Amino acid sequence: MVASAAAHLHTAMALQKITNSNMPQVRFCNGEFMGKKLKLQNTKQNINCVPNLKRKLCVSSLIANIAAESKLRGLNMEKRDSRTVVAVILGGGAGTRLFPLTKQRAKPAVPIGGAYRLIDVPMSNCINSGINKVYILTQFNSASLNRHLARAYNFGSGVTLGDGFVEVLAATQTPGEAGKQWFQGTADAVRQFHWLFEDARSKDIEDVLILSGDHLYRMDYMDFVQNHRQSGADITLSCVPIDDSRASDFGLMKIDNSGRVISFSEKPRGKDLKPMEVDTTVLGLSKDEALRKPYIASMGVYIFKKEILLNILRWRFPTANDFGSEIIPFSAREFLMKAYLFNDYWEDIGTIRSFFEANLALTEQPPRFSFYDETKPIYTSRRNLPPTKIDNCKIVDSIISHGCFLTNSFIDHSVVGIRSRINANVHLKDTVMLGADFYETEGEVAALLAEGRVPIGIGENTKIKDCIIDKNARIGKNVVIANSEGVQEADRSSEGFYIRSGITIILRNSVINDGFVI
Repeated sequence: MVASAAAHLHTAMALQKITNSNMPQVRFCNGEFMGKKLKLQNTKQNINCVPNLKRKLCVSSLIANIAAESKLRGLNMEKRDSRTVVAVILGGGAGTRLFPLTKQRAKPAVPIGGAYRLIDVPMSNCINSGINKVYILTQFNSASLNRHLARAYNFGSGVTLGDGFVEVLAATQTPGEAGKQWFQGTADAVRQFHWLFEDARSKDIEDVLILSGDHLYRMDYMDFVQNHRQSGADITLSCVPIDDSRASDFGLMKIDNSGRVISFSEKPRGKDLKPMEVDTTVLGLSKDEALRKPYIASMGVYIFKKEILLNILRWRFPTANDFGSEIIPFSAREFLMKAYLFNDYWEDIGTIRSFFEANLALTEQPPRFSFYDETKPIYTSRRNLPPTKIDNCKIVDSIISHGCFLTNSFIDHSVVGIRSRINANVHLKDTVMLGADFYETEGEVAALLAEGRVPIGIGENTKIKDCIIDKNARIGKNVVIANSEGVQEADRSSEGFYIRSGITIILRNSVINDGFVI
């Protein structure tokens, strides 16, 4: 389209030169002459032979139209300029709802989908959207997260960031009484690093994109940014339509007919829920879908004008520590806040149950979320692992990651992570196996078995159902993990496992000895 506009402009300028000479002026506004071949030789004689030819030319109008079109296109490109956006990914709190998966790792470092980590989702969305300036704020159990980021998003990893950066901002103490505190919440974490948005490297930054590190979705953030800029909003919240059954689990917003957020309620229940219903057709839903999903839930994805964010954190609400429960509800009353509808798959991986179900949902045909998108891939660490070796196995509705060894086993509706070793007559059903960080050689495995110890992986004749197996777990022979008594919560960490929401979780690096029954 740019080339077409340039061609029109070149033609128009040539015609303008004609009008400045003594040659006749032809009016292109009149459709009578459109597409007709005009003979301009000997025009002084021909001019009188064209009865309806007027001596006024609309070339200037043509030039003005082309210039206006180019300016509009330029403005739209400016609104999509990713160089003026910086992303801030929140590393999350202590992750108590995902415990024990967060016992030794931050929430964004929790593995998902067999080969990825949760942090890979917002990182890949940024890269695929052209946003190459990214800060990640961390505080709890950040060692594995830092290690993964260093391996996956450095300049030698194959991920192209151009002149951008990926920087981890760890919670730290600074001089002064206030500087002795760690991050008190999501907003306080950004506040403690507010000076980064004012240094020379951020002089061109116009908007700050705030993201969570524990969600599963695929989104073009620049569509979100463009909508924010075109609306003239100070703050824009990305939201998903939601039905009654899940509405109380999220922060809900109330909007007017223009899409402006007029109120915000964090996880309303009972009589406080009904008043949060909205007409979601305002955001583009069909009438039928709007009736099924009368609420809009915040995704925890926000965009602020940079100056507005700094003003809110430092001056307007200097004691507010959290975005969802404080900054957003307070700001809705004083700033122009708009809602942006994201009507696609999105899942908050905040609990053991949601983590378990989101992983198993990847095995559906077709899945609601797929890692298989060539144009918008999900990036992760390059491990250079070999293909999985499968010997006489039956695999149904499952995902098997690379570098695994499967022998004469039955895998049903399960996700098997990298470097997993599953031996003969093992039956996995509704199980999420996170894999291993390293291999044991055949010699090491044989030595362990000779000593009566358990190698990494799952031993022969073991049956496992409704289970999450964390990394490097050692499960022996003839083990049964089924929670047949339907226990909902149990702390059996001394024996290597927990039960959370009815799901058995085998701990990282734990050992389940031969013949053990859960």
